[in-house]
Amino acid sequence: MEAGKIKIKEQVSASKKLSEADARKILKAASILYVAKGKKLSEFDVSATTGKDAVAAMLGPTGNLRAPTLCVGKKVIVGYSDELYSRVLG
Repeated sequence: MEAGKIKIKEQVSASKKLSEADARKILKAASILYVAKGKKLSEFDVSATTGKDAVAAMLGPTGNLRAPTLCVGKKVIVGYSDELYSRVLG
């Protein structure tokens, strides 16, 4: 993150498991959600509602919030993708 001149405001340890309720709370402050799963990139407009599909995309097979998860202004980015990071954060 330092290379991209992004200042980290809060960092949560990976050992702290975040649940579906935490994912919903994160989305309440967001207007758009980007999710990277492998090579698949998804985008959700969550400004009006927090849809089940958006929340499900944020969670891994264990039901916990997938990592990394970044909150940048009103954007939430879940998962890692160079392409996505370049497009959204670039």
